[in-house]
Amino acid sequence: MTQTEFVKKIAAVAGIPNKVAKQVIEAYAQTAIAETKKTGMFVLPGLGRLVRVERKARMGRNPATGEPIKIPAKKVVKFRVAKAARDAIVPPKKK
Repeated sequence: MTQTEFVKKIAAVAGIPNKVAKQVIEAYAQTAIAETKKTGMFVLPGLGRLVRVERKARMGRNPATGEPIKIPAKKVVKFRVAKAARDAIVPPKKK
């Protein structure tokens, strides 16, 4: 689904113009980014959460030469899918 298709779908469901739907989506995305930056986590109700994670420094290997290299510590953002969304997309196996 493209961004335009997504905007049209939200506009149709909410009964609002496409321009307003696009503004709502952009505001939601900006809020998610700002909150994740500020607190390290943002919950997207019904979908999951954005989480900022600290990765430790580690030793790696250059695949071309096999030479060991040091990979520095860094911050990354991960998305953790909510159980309800995961189960709706991929139903759990029955025992």
